[in-house]
Amino acid sequence: MRLTVAQALVRFLAAQYTERDGVRHRTVAGMWGIFGHGNVAGIGQALREAGPDVMPFHQGRNEQAMVHAAVGHARTTHRLSAMACTTSIGPGATNLVTGAALATVNRLPVLLLPGDVFATRPADPVLQQLEVPWAQDVSVNDTLRPVSRHFDRIWRPEMLPAALLQAMRVLTDPAETGAVTLALPQDVQAEAYDWPEALFRTRVWHVRRPVPDADALAEAAALLRAARRPLVVAGGGVRHAQAAPQLAEFAAATGIPVAETQAGKGSLRWDHPQALGAVGHTGTAPANAAARAADVVLGVGTRWTDFTTASGSLFAPEAHFVNLNVASLDGHKMAGLALTGDARAGLAALADELAGHRAPAHDHGLADWRARTDAVLGLGGTQWPPSQGELIGALGAVLHERDVLVNAAGSLPGDLHKLWRATDPDQYHVEYGYSCMGYEIPAAIGVRLAAPDREVFALVGDGTYLMLPTEIVTAVQEGIPVNLVIVQNHGYASIGGLSAQVGAEGFGTAYRFPGAGGDFTGAPLPVDLAANAASLGLEVFTPGSAHELREALAAARASRRATAVYVETDPARPTLPPDAWWDVPVAEVSALAATHSAYAAYAARARAAGPRPRL
Repeated sequence: MRLTVAQALVRFLAAQYTERDGVRHRTVAGMWGIFGHGNVAGIGQALREAGPDVMPFHQGRNEQAMVHAAVGHARTTHRLSAMACTTSIGPGATNLVTGAALATVNRLPVLLLPGDVFATRPADPVLQQLEVPWAQDVSVNDTLRPVSRHFDRIWRPEMLPAALLQAMRVLTDPAETGAVTLALPQDVQAEAYDWPEALFRTRVWHVRRPVPDADALAEAAALLRAARRPLVVAGGGVRHAQAAPQLAEFAAATGIPVAETQAGKGSLRWDHPQALGAVGHTGTAPANAAARAADVVLGVGTRWTDFTTASGSLFAPEAHFVNLNVASLDGHKMAGLALTGDARAGLAALADELAGHRAPAHDHGLADWRARTDAVLGLGGTQWPPSQGELIGALGAVLHERDVLVNAAGSLPGDLHKLWRATDPDQYHVEYGYSCMGYEIPAAIGVRLAAPDREVFALVGDGTYLMLPTEIVTAVQEGIPVNLVIVQNHGYASIGGLSAQVGAEGFGTAYRFPGAGGDFTGAPLPVDLAANAASLGLEVFTPGSAHELREALAAARASRRATAVYVETDPARPTLPPDAWWDVPVAEVSALAATHSAYAAYAARARAAGPRPRL
């Protein structure tokens, strides 16, 4: 069959399917694109010719945002379906880098198809070509190499079939997945070739559920049977493997309490008898107390990041770790016993090994913690303007059990991790592996595309809104009814607090006019984000009281349009302080008194943390 490289690529992608537990998904559910001279005559032409029945197309406004939308889709489909993103060579391609890093850090599949320089080099340099004196085969797309799980450049049509199969291998492998980049020289995209019919036949990529080694399971069970204060830490792997029912059964049968990472929050309903809530720097008091006392820790699908481990200071040095993870890299962290396998299959196998065993019961102080959080959430009534905690409480009162809450950056992830009461494994969609400002709006679109039966709310701070509001136009254009909650606190609230903590006095973090000393300490900027959102086509609600806030959230949920609820919060009423450390170094020498005090506090905390040799 004679087709161009781009036409063959689109047709191949349309015939790929992923299957797990007998449920089949399109491996590449659609393609996002912004066209320029690097891809308009290739992939652009191929998509136009194929039509939406072969490959659904979504018109992006910003290349980074396109990847965020694809990541939101991939997470919602539990890594069983991905989306592709195509761009021109040059700025369009380099705009993919941040999104690619986010996808790879979070182990979520996305296919990137940037245009590239001419393979035949009829003229050098072409428009937007980067000239590297020491390497003629380098283009700007090489910036994607370190942030991609797999990278290839298709210099000749003959390379395409093998490259596509390798791309699908990585996209569908839970242990290997992330951003996959296939750089496509613009002349090669448009070049015709005689392809074998077999390339376009339906191909199903089966996602297996590997069971951990029997000897390792027996060793892990022996450790847990002997433990006096065991703890489960549930990570994102529980959700990706759709293992929430098995985790609930395991916890109920063994009595072992469960704490959750950011990626794993929602793995267990907040009111499950063994649920202790969030763990780590942004964790709850009960979960962190259990972590400090734990003698055996079973990590399920977690990468053990610094926020989870409180920069390595949270767990006792003598604690034993057992890590159930599909990725060997993560299974061997914390000097742990690796149970390499699928979270669902591994939990079921471990439950069999522990049949009849019940861990000692302990009082974790949950009643006191829930009373404290009730007060912070304002469940008995909310002042105006609300604190951030009261806004979260209002959202919790309005959202239904299967609605999805999206967030990524600022102070909101910390408050949500502690305070949000998740009722469904897919409800809590907080991207904290890369914590990328600008993620929320496009990701909400990706979530809604993947789950059209779920209402989606994106909590968007004013800082993140100003960074990347462009895909609002896409939501309006395609009639995707996402709901934004725009939180106005006049600056980078999270980093402003951290700046004060490290003695930098909030420098450069407030959205204000310059003051007398030249710092930005004057009046708040007269920026009207509600008017801006309305100008982009959203239905906007601006509540003026606690009662109106709940009414506005309910009206947004009921609307068939894309909406925004604009809320000014009171930053002077913070929520709950961190319960565990996060290591952010402080300047050892400074002319600022605030920095001297911050360094003294930092040095004392570092000494208290002691040596942290775990790997």
